[in-house]
Amino acid sequence: MSTALITILLVAAILLIGYYLIKKFMVLLVNAILGLVFLVLLNFFHILPLMGKPDLGYGLATIIISAIGGIPGVCILILLNILGITL
Repeated sequence: MSTALITILLVAAILLIGYYLIKKFMVLLVNAILGLVFLVLLNFFHILPLMGKPDLGYGLATIIISAIGGIPGVCILILLNILGITL
């Protein structure tokens, strides 16, 4: 009897942990997609040349920062580009 109860509790704990991890992963995935879309739209509409600066481009560092940082990562890249620091 106690073995069945322990098994049920263990399965429930594994399911809860799995649900939590999938939920967090989905938030990170959405953040990465939004960051990359924001980068593409920023370059497509040539927003930075309106301020007298070149576009950000699609280098490896730029894409990694955009994917990991999302929209705040792209904002940091914009700020760095305005200050004259290119990646």
